[in-house]
Amino acid sequence: MKVLVAYASKHGSTKGIADFIGDKLRQSGNLVDVKEVKEIRNANDYDAFVIGSAVYMFHWLKEVKEFVSRNQAILSKKPVWLFSSGPVGKEARDKKGRDLRDVSGPNEIDELKELTKSRDHRVFFGVLDGTKLGFFYRQILKSSAVREGLPEGDFRDWADIEAWSSSIASSLEEIPKLAMG
Repeated sequence: MKVLVAYASKHGSTKGIADFIGDKLRQSGNLVDVKEVKEIRNANDYDAFVIGSAVYMFHWLKEVKEFVSRNQAILSKKPVWLFSSGPVGKEARDKKGRDLRDVSGPNEIDELKELTKSRDHRVFFGVLDGTKLGFFYRQILKSSAVREGLPEGDFRDWADIEAWSSSIASSLEEIPKLAMG
């Protein structure tokens, strides 16, 4: 099956997740392209999609939302999985006891899921590297209250990402190839 792993990444963390997912899907015998959404010319070339974005201020990046909107007719007829990269830190729950993966996704996720008829959406922890941030965000990070809530480091859970990738690979094996045409 020919799979496109499409992503939008601000500082490389989401790209790293997309590359990892692409490698896992290739290991399962799929033909996989991993591309930044800006590079994709023809979504019709693919049988299935994994689409991901970094989440900033509770939103997916503009270019990936535009990709979904532009290709909605294609995406809604083929298998699609969505992922978001966003929360940082070692704690899986916020101070109110809520799972950060449940409360850190993009505000527009319900609309994105509806547009694509996606099979799943997963939120993965990301990376915060202050040296890659612009001046405005570096100034915000200097606040002790903000710094406590946004610790720097790589918080991606590769075992979680691998398990999700394996579930996608299993699903792809179950999809009749004739239905993909």
